[in-house]
Amino acid sequence: MSLRLYDTATRAVRAFEPMTAGKAGIYLCGATVQAPPHVGHVRSGVAFDVLRRWLVARGYDVTFVRNVTDIDDKIIHNAGHEGVPYWVVAMRNERAFTRAYDALGCLPPTYEPRATGHIPEMIALMQRLIDADHGYAANGDVYFDVRSYAAYGDLSGQRIDDMLASPDSAAQAKRDPRDFAMWKAAKPGEPSWQTPWGPGRPGWHIECSAMAERYLGAQFDIHGGGLDLIFPHHENEIAQSRAAGGAFANLWVHNAWVTTAGEKMSKSLGNSLLVDEVIRRVRPVELRYYLVGAHYRSMLEYSDEAVREAGQAYRRIEGFLQRARELVRPDVALHAIDAAARPAAFDEAMDDDLAAPAAFAVIHETVRRGNAAIAEQDAAQAADCLRASLAMLDVFGLNPWAEPWASASGTSTDRATDVIDALVQVVLQQRQQARARKDFVAADSLRDGLDALGIRVEDTPQGVRWTLEA
Repeated sequence: MSLRLYDTATRAVRAFEPMTAGKAGIYLCGATVQAPPHVGHVRSGVAFDVLRRWLVARGYDVTFVRNVTDIDDKIIHNAGHEGVPYWVVAMRNERAFTRAYDALGCLPPTYEPRATGHIPEMIALMQRLIDADHGYAANGDVYFDVRSYAAYGDLSGQRIDDMLASPDSAAQAKRDPRDFAMWKAAKPGEPSWQTPWGPGRPGWHIECSAMAERYLGAQFDIHGGGLDLIFPHHENEIAQSRAAGGAFANLWVHNAWVTTAGEKMSKSLGNSLLVDEVIRRVRPVELRYYLVGAHYRSMLEYSDEAVREAGQAYRRIEGFLQRARELVRPDVALHAIDAAARPAAFDEAMDDDLAAPAAFAVIHETVRRGNAAIAEQDAAQAADCLRASLAMLDVFGLNPWAEPWASASGTSTDRATDVIDALVQVVLQQRQQARARKDFVAADSLRDGLDALGIRVEDTPQGVRWTLEA
């Protein structure tokens, strides 16, 4: 079976048919870096990281472009409030986004273009649109004439006459109040770049049209982003790029929001949860498990309790992997992912519009069978379940023995975890010494002390092991 994805443009699940056999090109609208990222911001990055990983697992050579919007009204406003150049705010927050993507195990993009690095491409695109009577200049601004493009509104399912007019002060210069700015004339004290129409800066939409064409061509496979970008951003991208003569994206894929108390997570609502803060409370891999476990098109209601439950589920998987590893070593190559070990049901779920809940059900069933095999000391069955689990977890970026979660040797790279392990081992050694001298009261007291801290101790045929409970 082939991969099928829900296409926003046709409102249907469609087969992925790459333009070039064996290759896939993805453009993902990335961060507007006016502030550090909250959990809602990074869901898009994580969701499309899974799509990318699945395409790679299916044998595709993927070119993945994720842009950075490093100039816009809010960046300029925040820079003015701080009394610093716009690029200070942009660079600081771009680094925060990179740190968040890295912390959550997102593979680095093939290309990560910044808007301000592609002004010449934007100017050239706007000139093509003006020459084709789809754009016009007025008072230093450059606008797109929405009525010149008959398909305007098709992506979002809106009619031009039903759209609200822009409330901006420049509306009088527009041919139609619904026309949108591709280029904004410079205001006193604002950053600007020279163009044939005077100094100014990019509008939000022109940058993605220009950068997508620069790195993927006039037509490419998949354009992605959050639901909130469908209108006006993606609607305007399509209008610009297709009016300029390009076919643009063949599939439009959108992820749903992360909500809190039923509302879209946003800074304006005051309910944001910064990634840097959240990963101080929970392991990054457990936050990723929470984000990828739901279907990418399903709204995800954030709560600390939901993340804790996700963490418990992930630790149960880790516990199985560790017990299986102890039983079957050295019979399984722990760091070599065997794609053939993935169950067919898992592949079918992922090919069905990345149906994560169904895919995770296969993972948990495999872990259940693996635990039963361990209990029966069936090393062969345990090894099969271990291989299958690692192959499936790798697709979701959750393999605990792969980067960034672990080093090549399979030991944790998290120094805090290393320190905890060393301290627990001291207590376990004292417990073993107490048992050896038949002081079972002291041995039980040491075990109870660990249990009170959430550290569960197991006596297994392979020795004593511990897990950290939520």
